[in-house]
Amino acid sequence: MTTAIVGAAETDEIGVLPGKSAIQLHAEAALNALDDAGLTKDDIDAVLCAGQSPVAVAEYLNIVPNYLDGTSVGGCSFMMHVRHASAAIRAGLCTTALITHGESGRSRVGMGGWGGARQMLQAQFEEPYGVAGPPTRFTIPILRHMHEYGTTHEQMASVAVATRRWAEQNPRAMMREPITVEDVLNSRVIAWPVHLLECCLVTDGGGALVVVAAERAKDFPKKPAYVLGTGESSEHSMISQMIDMTESRAFKVSGDLAFNEAGISRKDIDHAMFYDAFAHTPMFALEALGFVGKGESGPFFEEMRTAPGGDFPLNTNGGGLSYTHTGMYGMFAIQESVRQLRGEAAVQVAGVKTSIAHGVGGMFHAAGTLILTNDERA
Repeated sequence: MTTAIVGAAETDEIGVLPGKSAIQLHAEAALNALDDAGLTKDDIDAVLCAGQSPVAVAEYLNIVPNYLDGTSVGGCSFMMHVRHASAAIRAGLCTTALITHGESGRSRVGMGGWGGARQMLQAQFEEPYGVAGPPTRFTIPILRHMHEYGTTHEQMASVAVATRRWAEQNPRAMMREPITVEDVLNSRVIAWPVHLLECCLVTDGGGALVVVAAERAKDFPKKPAYVLGTGESSEHSMISQMIDMTESRAFKVSGDLAFNEAGISRKDIDHAMFYDAFAHTPMFALEALGFVGKGESGPFFEEMRTAPGGDFPLNTNGGGLSYTHTGMYGMFAIQESVRQLRGEAAVQVAGVKTSIAHGVGGMFHAAGTLILTNDERA
């Protein structure tokens, strides 16, 4: 255990924010995280971000860094940034790293255009067959999972219902109305077999983190979230090249790396945040990370074990399905892990000492995993 998150904050508001550009959201989140850590921008010597260039973010904040990282592989980029910041601090390349996220995912203020170049692999080999965006790409693996393991529509809908139960109690969550499995299955189909209420939100917002060496962590105002284990991996850029449609190799490699580094077992995890771009994404994470066997995630969710009162508290802020999803949600998963470890979450789980934040990048393309703890002796 060599590093810790000592500053963590989101933008003042999340949701629909047409008055703020993406880089403004980066800056607002950064200043809030610095305030949370009791620091100023002059204390920062490393800037890491995705979506925007770290050069632009550093310029906007008037920071002259020693270390930059612009890894941008989708929503799990921020898990990787914590991993990379930790490595850079261990190597002596920097001392105080600022990781920022800001995205005008819904209002599209200061954002680039949609779509990729025609020479991209997806454009050449997948889009001619009608696979052209997250709903049509992400949904293919769950169809195979249903075929192989008998996973049902009701089981997948249960993920959205359990997640909403957390969101009902979180004032910052965008969607707080209670829903049932029937509500989910009666919502319109977006891309078979996924319904509207099984898709993530589209919002604006941001978040930021400050990472330092573990031996400095107790010098800051808030309880540190020590970085116990990290992992990252990738598998493919085209969904058609997924080796086994029923599992993500990137999820598995990233998770195993994090658990091996942490030196703990799955039973030691008290709280989990699994990126839920769609309702089936956390089902794949639950299996790939080794919490259940292959094909066993459906019954696990159907039993409401991840809902408030269950034995596996998951996505306790309401997740990307009900809390917020700006386009790259991973930062918000980490924020909730830190809040739970600090004991300051909107819906606090009792006795959380370890939390896992696992993210996906693209459509099962990449993965990043963090295992955090508030126990300095771990």
